[in-house]
Amino acid sequence: MTQGLTFKPLQPFKQWLENVDVREGERARFLCQVIPAQCPFERDVRFFGKVWFHIPPLCKLNPFYEQLVMLRFKSLCYLADECGEDITPYC
Repeated sequence: MTQGLTFKPLQPFKQWLENVDVREGERARFLCQVIPAQCPFERDVRFFGKVWFHIPPLCKLNPFYEQLVMLRFKSLCYLADECGEDITPYC
């Protein structure tokens, strides 16, 4: 029985994102500002105070979603633990 080969063209970039090392305060601050804390696409569409429909979060459709969230988390941890900064402005 042979196993089928799978083609994963995005895997090298995903792996690169997972291996980004955050060791500079300026880089960590930049990443925390650029990567949103929550999905910016989820919305309730309201007319005259009534919810007409809901747009679900589309971030999970992003193939790099998990890697970007992890990179933001590593940046926040670096700022809090290594730099001793207050990270509430990024939350």
